[in-house]
Amino acid sequence: MDLKLAGRTALVTGASQGIGEALAKSFADEGVDLHLTARNEAALASVKKEIQESHGISITLHPLDLTRPGACEQLSDAVGSIDILVNNAGAIPSGVLSEIDEKDWRDGWELKVMSYVNLCRIYYRKMKEAGSGVIINNIGNSGEVFDPKYIAGTTGNAGLMAFTRALGGHSLDDNIRVVGVNPGPVNTHRIYNMLKKRASDVLGDESRYSELLERYPLNRPAHLHEVTDLIVFLASFRAGYISGTIYTVDGGISSRHSII
Repeated sequence: MDLKLAGRTALVTGASQGIGEALAKSFADEGVDLHLTARNEAALASVKKEIQESHGISITLHPLDLTRPGACEQLSDAVGSIDILVNNAGAIPSGVLSEIDEKDWRDGWELKVMSYVNLCRIYYRKMKEAGSGVIINNIGNSGEVFDPKYIAGTTGNAGLMAFTRALGGHSLDDNIRVVGVNPGPVNTHRIYNMLKKRASDVLGDESRYSELLERYPLNRPAHLHEVTDLIVFLASFRAGYISGTIYTVDGGISSRHSII
């Protein structure tokens, strides 16, 4: 399927690892020029080097802490015009309410929630002036699975889901599409760190984290391509009538509700 993305330009935040890194490679496969940002400059450089060994696209790196005041504006000034924005940065800390103090809660939200809002504000205006654009917010299924052991994350992600639907509901009036993606557990370092913490809390031994995988559909987290392929499709013209909605990629975890 030709997605006709070659020659487009995308900005991907949180692009130094995990879903962001995999997404940069997936866009590169489609011939998309890239602006990549994250705090870890060395990791970003490694991603760029790997991609440019096999792709002839333009890749510009923007090592930056998006939680700093004015950072989103600084990034926008450096990047200029884009066709696609993917908000992906951030990892809100896990834990129950008593474990997450105000500073940790605010720090997590500054990156995962407020950078999404701030970049949407900036780039929605730019895309409206340009006459088109796509914004994709990579959120997380905890926004619809209300886990008290991930209370800061579930609250922040639920807010981002509402924000995405509110912004995307009327955005096609400006020829802009705004869509959200809710991955569940994905095969990244982060999910295994979370599993180890949960195994320590629930089983009393973090080394037993693999036992928790038995609760997942297919006894595994999602493969990276199962998330990034969807995002790349949503960024393409073939998804041209999709806006103001959220796509969940969790193998059905969020639908496994029961009255007992």
